[in-house]
Amino acid sequence: MGKANVILKYDEVVRTGIARQVADNIRSAILDGRLKVDERLPTEEDLAKSFGISRPTVREALKRLAAQNLIHSKRGPTGGNFVKRPDPEGLSKAITGAATLLVGVGAFDIEEIITARLETETVCCRLSAENRSEADLAAMEAEIAVQQDAAISDEDFCASDVRFHRALVESTGNGPLKLMMYTVIEAFIPITNMIVFRVRERRHVASLHQEILDAVRDREAAKAADALARLLAYVRESYAAVIKARAERDAAQASA
Repeated sequence: MGKANVILKYDEVVRTGIARQVADNIRSAILDGRLKVDERLPTEEDLAKSFGISRPTVREALKRLAAQNLIHSKRGPTGGNFVKRPDPEGLSKAITGAATLLVGVGAFDIEEIITARLETETVCCRLSAENRSEADLAAMEAEIAVQQDAAISDEDFCASDVRFHRALVESTGNGPLKLMMYTVIEAFIPITNMIVFRVRERRHVASLHQEILDAVRDREAAKAADALARLLAYVRESYAAVIKARAERDAAQASA
């Protein structure tokens, strides 16, 4: 029994559980505004006394908060741990990582992904047509120019595809929507690109991107949404073609 206790380190499990609770407590205070941005946290010693825990457990809690980009430390006489403004991109990346994992294990099917993209990007088309700037238009135009270059690799084309839709979302000028769309752009598009890139016609994709851009430039939201719908229908068709080819190949190998 004594050997098992040493191997399993039960005390670390207990300490980690308490550290998580402390971190959650401080995190809630940051997110609901009780702790302000740039406000200095109590010292490790004061936190340990207040929570009735050890300083190593406090340090573990602070590490968790730092990993979530909620606090940062400064050295020196005026140093310590300070509240950090929540980083939307950092939070979005965490969500995107989870979404990519879920797609990888089959939690979402292609129809769900296409529907999610169609509904959310249609809103983006409308707001983009209303709010886009000349810089936004230039960013989308630059990506289409990349996509029209037949010499670029499939990998570079896929990356440009993501950047085009990222620029479309950026042009909405709506911060919460950009946060919401991060997963759609950074997880769902790359996942589908990985599957369909061998069968889709790159010139056709670029031409539909051009239609979206032209409609946004002319502030014609309905036309932009229509081009988007045709683009996603083409993604669906390309995906179906890949799945059919795989099934036929597997059947041929099974009968060989």
